[in-house]
Amino acid sequence: MIGKLKGTIDEIGEDHLIVDVHGVGYVAYCGARTLASLGGAGEAAVIFIETIVREDMIRLYGFATPAERDWFRLLQTVQGVGSKVALAVVGILSPGDLANAVALQDKAMVARAPGVGPKVAARIVAELKDRAPAFSGPGAEASFGLKRDVGSGTAAAPIADAVSALTNLGYSRDQAANAIATAAAEAGEGAESSVLIRLGLKALSRN
Repeated sequence: MIGKLKGTIDEIGEDHLIVDVHGVGYVAYCGARTLASLGGAGEAAVIFIETIVREDMIRLYGFATPAERDWFRLLQTVQGVGSKVALAVVGILSPGDLANAVALQDKAMVARAPGVGPKVAARIVAELKDRAPAFSGPGAEASFGLKRDVGSGTAAAPIADAVSALTNLGYSRDQAANAIATAAAEAGEGAESSVLIRLGLKALSRN
């Protein structure tokens, strides 16, 4: 089982690359984001690999980070999502974007991936809402929970009002939820919406 390749890029195609490791060329299928993050032919590369073995083939899938590979694996636990769809999703959305989409139940964001229709996108955000916190990144589980409450409509009134206020100012729901999650962590439990809005705007100004 191959978990990582470290070598020199031989070739980059539309959906794959060939990595030369001590004279052996490995073909790894990659999403658009991973391919865009790499250099050109002749440059060094480190690719994290998921090996999928089937009766008729062995295929390597490559990722720029272990987090992307983890999401690729997680996505395939969703009914109707195979390696092709999972690769398309991680090829469009970063691990952070995916965590936000699941937390906020934003199926439209997931449906941006090629080949992912509204029904599949809806299944992804619905089925992963309880499993995704562990994949949302170091220290991000608390903010994931807050954003999940916003997405499901169960957030406390001050949180919901603050997110609504920022979206009314022209920020996306994703931006607003991230900012209010940061504000809530800073302000502490029980903060009023006015305080959260002020701190949320401050957080947005730093980005």
